[in-house]
Amino acid sequence: MSLIPHLINGELVTEEGRTADVYNPSTGQAIHKLPLASRETIQKAIDAAKAAFPAWRNTPPAKRAQVMFRFKQLLEQNEARISQLISEEHGKTLEDAAGELKRGIENVEFACAAPEILKGEYSRNVGPNIDAWSDFQPLGVVAGITPFNFPAMVPLWMYPLAIVCGNCFILKPSERDPSSTLLIAQLLLEAGLPKGVMNVVHGDKAAVDALIEAPEVKALSFVGSTPIAEYIYAEGTKRGKRVQALGGAKNHAVLMPDADLDNAVSALMGAAYGSCGERCMAISVAVCVGDQVADALVAKLVPQIKALKIGAGTSCGLDMGPLVSAQARDKVSGYIEDGVSSGASLVVDGRGLSVAGNEDGFFLGGCLFDNVTPEMRIYKEEIFGPVLCVVRVNSLEEAMQLINDHEYGNGTCIFTRDGESARLFCDEIEVGMVGVNVPLPVPVAYHSFGGWKRSLFGDLHAYGPDGVRFYTRRKAITQRWPQRASHEASQFAFPSL
Repeated sequence: MSLIPHLINGELVTEEGRTADVYNPSTGQAIHKLPLASRETIQKAIDAAKAAFPAWRNTPPAKRAQVMFRFKQLLEQNEARISQLISEEHGKTLEDAAGELKRGIENVEFACAAPEILKGEYSRNVGPNIDAWSDFQPLGVVAGITPFNFPAMVPLWMYPLAIVCGNCFILKPSERDPSSTLLIAQLLLEAGLPKGVMNVVHGDKAAVDALIEAPEVKALSFVGSTPIAEYIYAEGTKRGKRVQALGGAKNHAVLMPDADLDNAVSALMGAAYGSCGERCMAISVAVCVGDQVADALVAKLVPQIKALKIGAGTSCGLDMGPLVSAQARDKVSGYIEDGVSSGASLVVDGRGLSVAGNEDGFFLGGCLFDNVTPEMRIYKEEIFGPVLCVVRVNSLEEAMQLINDHEYGNGTCIFTRDGESARLFCDEIEVGMVGVNVPLPVPVAYHSFGGWKRSLFGDLHAYGPDGVRFYTRRKAITQRWPQRASHEASQFAFPSL
């Protein structure tokens, strides 16, 4: 098995010490060894970033943007290669991997606007011969810790914008599928990024703690589970760092009696079972307003779930690949058993699925529960697998109360033809990202991504305008040039116009 290296100061670096296996989820076989970075290796990356920062921060934004333009082109040229690596290590289908990459490239496109997004604000004559302006300056060395479920897209939420704002970056990707992330970082160097501005280190909690504790690291971005998000936020802010930590989700779709049910079913199939449900924006709860809607929905879902095309992610024409690991598959299976024990109706059971030629893969078929109630674990907790729960309520108000009472507030949507219902839902729902007849309301790159409540720790969302604010700090400058031959007496009162 090959050893996947770190990328530090523009060089591929290996080290002796602890390693982890990287698996192909479709075959169940280990395919690579991954070094788990020591504190010394983390410090080398920090030192490289710190050394590169003075020159990079003084590089004109237009030249930084030129690097991003070339980077975007290289990403598009290498789409097939990147998608193959994602699918081999994550398990998602090639089409899904390509879609993930395209959404990541949108953020590179936004970063290409550096000269515009970094423009300060200027006011002339705020007082006698006094001008004032604000400037957006980089923080220095910043770091990102990213999850397995989007090894291309989520890192691209972070470092293109951080770097184009003038920072130097250290990325700690997931240990489960690091190859595509490393390749993409190498393409950024190929695009002309100076050595040390972008570094990639592999590791586990020890690497995360080293980044949290390093005084040189001024900001941390994280996407993952809520317990880890809360830990990183608490430990990072305790040390004076700026932190944005995106956590878990339990995303509801509300189906009104007037919904276009056929289109809603098509949308739910992709939103619940795409990427095997391993998305923080996956719809895992369908809240049906009325038994008639619920009965019709279940009747339409069942044959489509049973017809899902499931196989090795690197094959073409599939709907779903495997889960990322045996542990993930077993955890989801445990939730299914718990749902049955709690009294929910398991209408479609995807356990026990075997894929010919890939019998050792981490496969699980689509599952559907009906008659789920709010006190059940399968309702309360994030399953992160191909499991959709149907909850029955009597009114839109009851559906909204159900969602607002949940600890997570990441994403939600409503299917309706009624504008009044949609407007009420958008105004009153306590969730950060809302869709109307859109099941996965992931904001485009020039908006910002983030949930409410325990789905986000920190004041600023990811990428877009909030990302610019997160990776810069504002400096306000007030300047005066007195007229010649003028003299003013000292003023001891607080200055005012």
